[in-house]
This record gives sequence, structure tokens and C-alpha cells, in this order.
Amino acid sequence: MGLRVQIVLALAGLMLLAFVPLFFAVASLTRATMLGAREHAALALGHAIAVQVADARARGGPSEVERELDVCARSGDIDAACAFGADGSRIACAGSPAAARALRAPQGLGESAEIARGTAGRAVEIATHVGDLSVVTRLRAEGASDDGSRLVRLVAFYMATFALALLVFAYFVLTRLIVRPVEQLVDAADRVANGARTLRVPRIGARELIDLGASVQAMAERLIREEAALILKVEELTQTTTRLTLAQGQLVRSERMASVGRLAAGLAHEIGNPIAALMGMQDLLLDGQLSAETQRDFLQRMRRETERIHAVVRGLLDFARPEGGPSERDGPGTASVLGVVEDVVGLVTPHKPFRAVQIETDIDASLEVGFPAARLTQVLLNIVLNAGAAIAGAGRGGGGRIVIRASAADGQVRIEVEDDGPGIAAEVRDRLFEPFVTTKGVGEGTGLGLAVCRGLVESAGGEIGADSSRSAGALFYVVLPSPAADRS
Repeated sequence: MGLRVQIVLALAGLMLLAFVPLFFAVASLTRATMLGAREHAALALGHAIAVQVADARARGGPSEVERELDVCARSGDIDAACAFGADGSRIACAGSPAAARALRAPQGLGESAEIARGTAGRAVEIATHVGDLSVVTRLRAEGASDDGSRLVRLVAFYMATFALALLVFAYFVLTRLIVRPVEQLVDAADRVANGARTLRVPRIGARELIDLGASVQAMAERLIREEAALILKVEELTQTTTRLTLAQGQLVRSERMASVGRLAAGLAHEIGNPIAALMGMQDLLLDGQLSAETQRDFLQRMRRETERIHAVVRGLLDFARPEGGPSERDGPGTASVLGVVEDVVGLVTPHKPFRAVQIETDIDASLEVGFPAARLTQVLLNIVLNAGAAIAGAGRGGGGRIVIRASAADGQVRIEVEDDGPGIAAEVRDRLFEPFVTTKGVGEGTGLGLAVCRGLVESAGGEIGADSSRSAGALFYVVLPSPAADRS
């Protein structure tokens, strides 16, 4: 039920509680008042009859008394009337025989009136004394009851009419002052909720409702302004995210090219030796003084050296090529861990710092990760290059050792790169994956490699870190989801 109906029903209940007891009180008071008035009228009538009967007795004796009583009994509401002597003997009676037989001589000498139940309902008996004559008259009281009932019905009709008029009036007043302004306020709020940019609140009704509408309007305007500001913030955030994505791509490409530069510097000597050998064998072949068997042997050697150069250059080009190219062996979203590690080992082996470094691998050929092969190559290559640089920087003549291992558990693949170098410096241990943090000399590193690797790994839902509890050597780990976990 609505507010209007609830208030009207509550008002109706309140009036019911107030008017019903009042009605019964008015009815009882009216009935008592009418009976009292009837009793006083009966006393007056009984006295008048007694006087007339006394006069008739004085004029003509008992016969005249009986005639006077008979005349009085035929008029008004008299049921019966009887005259009694001083000794209580009945002189004459008139009216209803049954009512007359029920009348008795009064005991006292004063006038009296009492309510009695007659043959025709409620009645009033009046006893009047005139000299030595007593006259008892019984009058019907139904006339007073009828007048009281009509008055009570009139009061009931008035109360019902007043209550109905009050309820109707309250209904329309509530509609105009409360319900209609509230409905208009609700409609205005619904329009704002559906996209309207302004809130027009009603200016009618009670002062409290007008104040409420003004407060709601102010709140709606503030929310609209905040929504507009939020939209601008979202657009700015979208633009910032786009710029960061572009910057991240540029950073990844820059770090990739920096790695290519470091690799190229190490590979120059490795490629130079086969080229020098090729040039020497070509000069001997051009002289034409070699036997056919020797020429064939030289050609085979030249073929092997050429394939060696081609493999080194091809690996370097595969790593430098942008992602998504045809060099990704396992599709755009997956990579074979063993295949990537073999590529990384092939790329770093010709590098000068790795000539005295023993690289060991412990990887199951079936392990795969949900991560592009080019990105995984960049991450592992960066870690392995840092390990080789650390071992070379330690200045040990006996070389060093790097172990690359991988294992799978709980839908993830964990790849570890462990070296026996000097370990991670304490001053950079907590900031190792922050941009521009490096322990290398000027011109040897930018400090972006590990930061870029962390961004690449975390963008795939993985984790990269270093074991900080080791006192010697370093252990880096990369945790990536397996393709089966991605599909689930």
C-alpha cells in the first residue's frame, strides 16, 4: 500500500477508536435524559389526574370518580389509572384490566414515580395524594424511547458523515501536499537515472518536501559533475595506458637491440676466424696448384665454416626480429622451454665471456609455457648474459658454471638460472628489477634489462625474481603458466 492509503487507514482507525465510545456515551446519555424528562412529565400528568379525580369525587362520589378515570384513560399514553381511599381500598379503576389489577395503593403520602414493566413494555407508575384520596397512574414510556432512538440515529449519522468527509478531505490533502510531490520527485530521479543531465524537482507541497527536493537536486547535480569528471579521468587513463603500452613496446625493442649489440660484439671474433680461414682457402684454390682431392677437402671445410657463420648470424637475426614473425616455433602464444634454452645457449656460446663457462641444462623436452618464444628468449638471454658478465667480472681464471633447469607443478613451469659467480651486491638486491639499476660500468649496461623482463613476465601472469638468501652465486627464477592452465 502507498503512503496515502496507509495514512488514511490509520486516520480511519483513530476516528473509529474515538467515535465508537463517544457514540455509546451519547446514546446512553440521551436515553437517560429522555427517560428523566418523561418521568417529570409523568409526575405532572399524574398530579393533574389526581386533582381532577378529587374534584370528581367531591362532585358526585365513586361513580363520578370512575367516569373521570375512564375519560383520563382514553387520552394520552395512560395504560391504567386507579383511585384508592385512605385505608388503601380500591374506589375505581379505568384503562387496561390487566394493568389496573397490577396497580396497588401507595405506601407513603408523597408523590412518587418509578419505572415498571407493564403489559405493553416499559411504563412509569405515578402515585399522587390529594386529601385522603390516592391516585395511581401507569403511563407508557415507549414514546420517550422512540425520541431518544431518533436522536441517537441522528448523532450516528452525523459522526459517520463527518468521518467520511474527513477521510476524503485527508485523502485529497495528502495527495496534493505529499504524494504528488513525492511522485514527481521520483519521476525526476528516474529520468536522471536513465540518462537525463538535469533534475527538475517540484516546487509544490509541504516545506519539508520542497527542501528534500532541493537537496536531491543538489546531490544529482554533484553526481553529474563527478560523473563527467570521472569520464574525463577514464579517457585520460585510457590515453595514458595507450602511451604506456607504446612506450613498453619501444622499451622492449630497445632492450632487444641492446642485447643484439652485446651479442654482435661477442660474435665478431667468432665470425672473423671462419672468414679468415675461408679467404685463405679461397686464395689457395685460386692458385690452381692443388690436387682434386685437396680441392674437395678445402671445399668441404669452406662449407662447414660457412654453415657455422650462417647458424650464428641466423640465430642473431631470429632474436632481433620483431615478435609475431615466422621465427616463432611454437605458435604466437606458446613456447617449448627446451627449444628456447637451446637457442639461448647457441646465441651466448660464441660470446667471449662464455668461452670458459660451462653451461648445463636439465629440462624435460615436453615442458611448454603459455608465453611467446621470442619473449621467453629475451628474458632468459638477458639473465644468462648477466650471469656470464658476472662470472667474467669476478676475474677467475678457471672459468665458471651456469645451470639452467626447469620443472612443472600446479599448472605452472618454473625455470631457474643458477651461476657460481660473485652473487648479487647487497646495495642493489632490493632494487634489482627497477629501471636503470645496474652494477656494470658506464657504457656496459643501461639497467633496463631486468625491468623489461619483469614487465614481460608479469604481463603474462607470471613471476620473476632472485633468491636473496644465497651468500655466493646467484639464482634467478621465472614462473610462467603452462598452456594447459591457460586453456582451463
